[in-house]
Amino acid sequence: MAKLKYDKNGRLLFTREMKREYTILAPMMAPIHFRLMINVLKNCGYHFELLDTTGPNIVQEGLKYVHNDTCYPALLVIGQFIDALHSGKYDVNKTALVITQTGGGCRASNYIHLLRKALKKAGLEQVPVVSLNLSFLERNPGFHITLPMVRKFVAAMVYGDALMLLRNQTEAYEVNKGESNEKVEKWSRYLTDQFNQGKALSRKQQAEILSKIVKDFAAVKIHKVPKVKVGVVGEIYVKYAALGNNNLEKFLREQNCEVNLPGLMNFALFKVDNRLEDIKLYGGSPIKYFFVNLLMQYLLEMQNALIAAIKSEPRYQPPEPYAHTKSLVKGVIGYGDKMGEGWLLTAEMLELSEAGYENIVCAQPFGCLPNHICGKGMIHRIKAIDEKSNIVPIDYDPSATRVNQENRIKLMLAVAREKLNAESGS
Repeated sequence: MAKLKYDKNGRLLFTREMKREYTILAPMMAPIHFRLMINVLKNCGYHFELLDTTGPNIVQEGLKYVHNDTCYPALLVIGQFIDALHSGKYDVNKTALVITQTGGGCRASNYIHLLRKALKKAGLEQVPVVSLNLSFLERNPGFHITLPMVRKFVAAMVYGDALMLLRNQTEAYEVNKGESNEKVEKWSRYLTDQFNQGKALSRKQQAEILSKIVKDFAAVKIHKVPKVKVGVVGEIYVKYAALGNNNLEKFLREQNCEVNLPGLMNFALFKVDNRLEDIKLYGGSPIKYFFVNLLMQYLLEMQNALIAAIKSEPRYQPPEPYAHTKSLVKGVIGYGDKMGEGWLLTAEMLELSEAGYENIVCAQPFGCLPNHICGKGMIHRIKAIDEKSNIVPIDYDPSATRVNQENRIKLMLAVAREKLNAESGS
């Protein structure tokens, strides 16, 4: 067992010795993206494992060690961690946990402190918690985010967005069921191998690989028939994580819908753009602005490569550029509204409706103030702008029943099907 070391504030550190010996557990959110990102971290010498556990026991563990007024995503993530540590599968003296911190005003930046408090309450104080952030909030001798690592993370986001979009727009119409998911697995293995060799990262390589991925999905035989198109927006964890939204994507597919989840790239651009806006509004280091702006331009170039690749096949509908998404909320909601998903949540609903995915599930944790304001609170305004929008806000928390959630979604889908039948004349 590695010797435990603490910083001057009493925080348990993740040491270089631990890097060699410890398994680091990470919570699941967006499966395609996270599997690519975890493989990047594995290639950097860390022993990472992505938790894909489900079940009511996770919620119960969360409720046991986290106050029930806390955000539902925090309760689930912490519950998933403690459930794993209590499972007997891991040596708790050689296991660490990792959690992200954005550094913004959302309570999510404080999940790490709630997690440490929960570990202490559960008698697991010896388990170190690593903060994954780009804001220099916490540092550990045994864990470092490097520029090559960031470059691979960005590439994983781009490829993850591409695979998720292509899978969703193909799977709803595929003749041979399961073929789209097989493509996702195939390209995920290929990309991991490429990352391990330091490839698939340059703009030229990304453009070439994205083009090949799009062509491969376009080769899947489909039978295009009119279907209800549903967009999913919301708080980032509940939006993507099946554990958080009671397998919402699977439920919508079972209802014979085509599902559209906006990708992670816009969220990354939104977060970087906020840093630039802060410096413009409140002042800051010109050097910091220069480097943040470099990152912004790099992300925009990567997104442009993704859009160009999707556009190469008429079968697929590409996402809109970030600048267009941002322009949709001008005069609708302020750009200073940036806590949590902020104005981006409103913009994604407008973008989805504009793109033909006017039937929208707005998934939010109960009590998530930013999402209730920028999501549920903006529905009336969105309908005034685009009267065809058909939006249902769904709260997710331990006391919300799955049956009630799905029944509310079915009511929204009934309206959508009625409109689809009228348009198709059936």
